Amino acid sequence: MVLSGQIKAVVEELLQPFLEREKFELVDIEYVKEGSNWFLRVFLDKEGGIDIEDCGRASEYLSKKLDERDPIPDAYFLEVSSPGAERPLKKPADYNRAIGKNVCFTTYEPVDGAKEFEGRLESYDGQTAVIVLHGSNKRQELPVSKVASARLAILF
Repeated sequence: MVLSGQIKAVVEELLQPFLEREKFELVDIEYVKEGSNWFLRVFLDKEGGIDIEDCGRASEYLSKKLDERDPIPDAYFLEVSSPGAERPLKKPADYNRAIGKNVCFTTYEPVDGAKEFEGRLESYDGQTAVIVLHGSNKRQELPVSKVASARLAILF
C-alpha cells in the first residue's frame, strides 16, 4: 500500500520544475478518500494570486507527469486550485507572511482553557505564535507544537 506521505512527496517532486518556471508556490497537497472516491488536491498560489488559467496549466502539467510515472495505484480525481482567502498556514514562511493579519488557530489540547483562537497574528518565532485576540485585545501565546490547524481569517 502506498502511503499518503509518499504520494505527497512524489507529487511535490514532479511539480517542482513547473513551480520554479512559473514562480508558483506549493501551499499544500492532500491525498484523501471521501466516500468511495480518492482525491489528489494540489493548492497553489503566486504573487498577486492564482487564477483558473494558472490552475488549468498546472493541472495539465501534473496530470501528464503523473501518467508517465504512475505513482498512485488507486483511481483518483486530480484537483488543482487556489488555497482561497482563508489560506492555511503550514510552513514557517506562511506564518511570517501572516504577521499583522487576522488568523484562526485550533489546538490539539486546551491552552489556557480554550482550543480555538481568533485574532491578529502579532509575532512568530518558529516555536510560538502570538495572537492578539479579537474582542479582548489579550495577547495569547500558542506553542506551534500544540497547533492542530492555522489559517488566515476573514472578518465580516
